[in-house]
Amino acid sequence: MITCPTPLPAKDRILLGHGSGGKLSADLLRDVFLPFFRSPVLGRLDDQATLQIGAERLAFTTDSFVVKPLFFRGGDIGSLAVHGTINDLAMGGAEPLYLSAAFILEEGLSIDVLARIAESMGKAAEAAGLEIVTGDTKVVEKGKGDGVFINTTGIGRVRPGIHLSAANARQDIGFDAPIESDSAALHTLVRDMLAASPAIRCMRDPTRGGLSSAINEIAALAQVGVELNEPAIPVREVVRGACELLGFDPLYVANEGKLVAIVPPEAAAAVLAAMRNHPLGRQSAIIGAVTDKHPAMVTMKTAFGTTRIVDMLPGDQLPRIC
Repeated sequence: MITCPTPLPAKDRILLGHGSGGKLSADLLRDVFLPFFRSPVLGRLDDQATLQIGAERLAFTTDSFVVKPLFFRGGDIGSLAVHGTINDLAMGGAEPLYLSAAFILEEGLSIDVLARIAESMGKAAEAAGLEIVTGDTKVVEKGKGDGVFINTTGIGRVRPGIHLSAANARQDIGFDAPIESDSAALHTLVRDMLAASPAIRCMRDPTRGGLSSAINEIAALAQVGVELNEPAIPVREVVRGACELLGFDPLYVANEGKLVAIVPPEAAAAVLAAMRNHPLGRQSAIIGAVTDKHPAMVTMKTAFGTTRIVDMLPGDQLPRIC
């Protein structure tokens, strides 16, 4: 019998998969960055750094966006950059305040294209109630970029009593429609969730690597097991159909307008009700539970009644969106 084993990724070169948010990204963090960037704050590996500065607790995050195409149904690289940064702040329970925007432009890029991107960013920031207050611009030679890359940094304020982190997941928890971007700013949804219960343990937005990577990150950081229930995971039929046609798994598809939260059982009903009452949370659902049976492992009960391991994606399933 001839077998075709999964190829082993190169260990001495950067691959596209290192930017996927999956296993290769996690390996890069563990083996290259964390040993040299010795910081307890960074070591928490949350979507943002929460810092105590005097009497204020501030959330601080940065992200880079390398999107192709630059414009797509439902959004573009500009609005995506703003929404993505807002959402990283929101996953720490922060109220977004200020953003920076840095642009790496390829020689030959149309000024009209850049103006459309800047206009989109401005509108997205204004709609979310925050300001873009500083930035930077660099130009690289033609052929050395991909039109435009954007880096954003965000600062937000964390209200007293709010402490969201993946490390909290282990604390006191019993065990026909067109396809378009779901990019959206989630800070008002997070605000309503925290108003319903400040006991929420942590949040993640399932961007790079999708839901699978977000849940695996939490399980690994908190050293808990997670059991998912496949029939409970809301996947739009048009998305499910597209994934079946293209051979993709919805668990690994990136989402910039969704979030996953770890919530104590006694607070789950109130938080779920608050989510469903918000325009961005209408389809919210309880999709699984934390367990102590298999630390750092994610399993899923399938629609057929079987159980399978849900691992991080080793490389890229789709072209990256962020």
